[in-house]
Amino acid sequence: MRILIVGLNFHPELTGIGKYTGEMAAYLGMCHEVRVVTTAPYYPYWQVQEGYTWWQYRRETWNGMRVYRCPLWVPRRPSGLKRLLHLLSFAFSSFPVLLGQLSWKPDLVLCVAPAFFSAPFAWLTSRLSGAKAWLHIQDFELEAATKLGLLSSGNFLTRWAANVESWLLARFDQVSTISNRMIESLQNKGVDPSRSYLFPNWVDTNQIFPLPDCRSVLRQKFDLPENKMIVLYSGNMGNKQGLEILIEVTRLLRMNREVLFVLCGEGTARKDLENAATDLSNIKFLPLQPAEQLNQLLNSADIHILPQRTDAADLVMPSKLLGMLASGKPVIATAAPNTEIGTVLSQVGVIVPPGEANALCEAILRVAQSPEMRSSLGAKGRRYVCAHWSTGPVLANLQAQMETVVGER
Repeated sequence: MRILIVGLNFHPELTGIGKYTGEMAAYLGMCHEVRVVTTAPYYPYWQVQEGYTWWQYRRETWNGMRVYRCPLWVPRRPSGLKRLLHLLSFAFSSFPVLLGQLSWKPDLVLCVAPAFFSAPFAWLTSRLSGAKAWLHIQDFELEAATKLGLLSSGNFLTRWAANVESWLLARFDQVSTISNRMIESLQNKGVDPSRSYLFPNWVDTNQIFPLPDCRSVLRQKFDLPENKMIVLYSGNMGNKQGLEILIEVTRLLRMNREVLFVLCGEGTARKDLENAATDLSNIKFLPLQPAEQLNQLLNSADIHILPQRTDAADLVMPSKLLGMLASGKPVIATAAPNTEIGTVLSQVGVIVPPGEANALCEAILRVAQSPEMRSSLGAKGRRYVCAHWSTGPVLANLQAQMETVVGER
C-alpha cells in the first residue's frame, strides 16, 4: 500500500502523539510505502527544536520514508486563541504539500487529530486521489476545549463547530480512536459502528519492563535518595493534567520524612508548578529524559501517580499510564470509577476521586506502607498491559484493518 500520514506531531518528539505517530509510521514502513506530512518538532517544550525553523518547508528522509515538514506557528505560552491559530497554521501550510502528493496516488490517507483542522484537507486529498480516508482521533479537541473552559458550551460557535465535526466524521471511510469510551463518543456523534475502530496507544513491553535488584544504582543515576519512598509523575506538564493537586498533596505531607515526590517532564504548566513548590523540600523536578533512559526512570520509583482534572478525566486514556503499568510498579490515579482510567485501575491499581487531596494522601501512605500491596499491584498492572497494549499485536491489528479498508476500494 501507499500510505500518506498527515499529523501535527511526529518523530523525533519523545512524548505524546508525535512518539506514537512516529512508531506507527516506522512499523507500517517495513511493509508499505509511507510518506508523512507534518511540522518541525516542538512538543512538549512549545518551542521549535534546534536544527529546524518554524517558517520553512523542508523535505527529509527518515527510516526510508519521505517526511515533509510544513511551517507552524508555535506560541511560547499557548492560550485558547493562540492554540487555535497554532492549529490553523499547520492546516493551511500543509494543504499545498498534500495536493503535491496527488501524483503519488496514495491508497490510504491517514489524518491524526489533533489537529482536526487538518481533517478537511486530508479528506479532500483522499477523494481527489481516489484513496480511502482514515481519521485517527487521539483527543476530542472540541470537548477538551469546552470542558477546560477554552470555549463556552452551548453558544452558537460551539454548536456550529459540533455540527461541522459530525458532518466531517461522516465523510471518512474509517474513524479510529484510542479508548472504548471514545468509541462510544464517536457513535454518539453519528459514526456508524462498522466505520469505527479501536486503535489504542501502546507500549513496547520489551523496552519498558521491571528491573529488579538495582534500586540503588538507578537512584544514583537520577540523584534520588535511597532512603526515600519515591512517588513519581513522569509525563507532559500541561494544564489539563491537573498536576496542581500534587503540590497540594506535597504540602500536606511535608512533615513526612519518608516520601519524596518527583515530577519529571516538560510543558506549559511546569514553571507555575515549580514556583508553587519553592518552599517545599519534599519535591524534586527532573527534566524530560531521553527514550533510552525512560525504563530506568520508571523503575526508580516506588509508586507512580497519575492526576487528572475532574472535568477532563474521561477525555482520553493517557499514554503515560501504559509505561507506568509496564514498569511493574503500582499506580495511583485520580479518576472516577466509570471513566476509562477508573475502569482499568480499579482492577490493577488504586483510584481516588479527582480533586480530593486528602484522599490522595491517604492512598499514597497506604500503598507506601505495604510492600506486599506494591508488589501485587505492580505485577497485576504488568500482566494487564502485556495482554492489552503491547506494541506488536496493536500495530499488527492496525495494519490488517488498513489492508481490509483499502481492499474495499
